[in-house]
Amino acid sequence: MSDPRPPYPPFTRETAVQKVQAAEDAWNTRDPQRVALAYSEDSVWRNRDTFLTGRAAIVDFLTAKWAREREYALRKDLWAFDGNRIAVRFQYESRDADGRWWRSYGNELWEFDERGLMTRREASINDVRIDEGDRRLHGPRPTSERGLTFPLA
Repeated sequence: MSDPRPPYPPFTRETAVQKVQAAEDAWNTRDPQRVALAYSEDSVWRNRDTFLTGRAAIVDFLTAKWAREREYALRKDLWAFDGNRIAVRFQYESRDADGRWWRSYGNELWEFDERGLMTRREASINDVRIDEGDRRLHGPRPTSERGLTFPLA
């Protein structure tokens, strides 16, 4: 049994923002074991064209992801919430094995159980090649930037 992950649904604007920031903070650690603890043991994912079920599959997926996506830095922004569901938009930047930089734009739909664990995650993501000089994300979000939205393009 997994430890509960507050805040719990039903979400208010404040608790939805807290949940989104907690997810951003965890993903920016690039620690698959730590990130996976936010998901139920039987969590179901769609990430682009990949479908996963279960925490062990999530750990394997994230381990491979962060081996490919070097210097990964992520920002998430609350888009909407209702009851036990949250929608976010996000951007992240990373460098591939050949040294090329990418900005990835996406949306996620999240669903939570009563213990605050995510039971479903659906992510749609598009990648855009960028020049290193066009990077805007250099590590985790500084405390002074929490709550600020990010540009669309």
